[in-house]
Amino acid sequence: MDLAYLLTPVLTWLAVGPVKFLINSARTRRWAFDLVGNGGFPSNHSAVVTSMATLIALREGIGHPAFGVAVTLCFIVMIDANSLRQHVGRQAAAINSLRPHEKKLRERMGHTLVEIGGGILTGIACGYLIAMLFAR
Repeated sequence: MDLAYLLTPVLTWLAVGPVKFLINSARTRRWAFDLVGNGGFPSNHSAVVTSMATLIALREGIGHPAFGVAVTLCFIVMIDANSLRQHVGRQAAAINSLRPHEKKLRERMGHTLVEIGGGILTGIACGYLIAMLFAR
């Protein structure tokens, strides 16, 4: 069994998480433990799916059916991150304004196009590095 396909999403997720935490901490000028989760730069989800698509492209070629499936998954994840989850965040803000004394719902949900773009670039880099690390 080729472990590169199993380890790529895990290693990418582990690499991007601390980067996102440090960027959020630098932006807020404090340790941003409360900002860990959905949203922020770069997009973890975009990086993970892009790293897998990159690994498949490098190993199997862009003509392989698995690459087509990976790219399709990339589009679904990125569209969801940009539109649907941002709408969920706006709904949470509206609900929070209606119930000011109750526990707040998380309002920061989706990603901007810049955050998704950062995830894509990070995912390509991680996929390339993992492909080189686990070269056949």
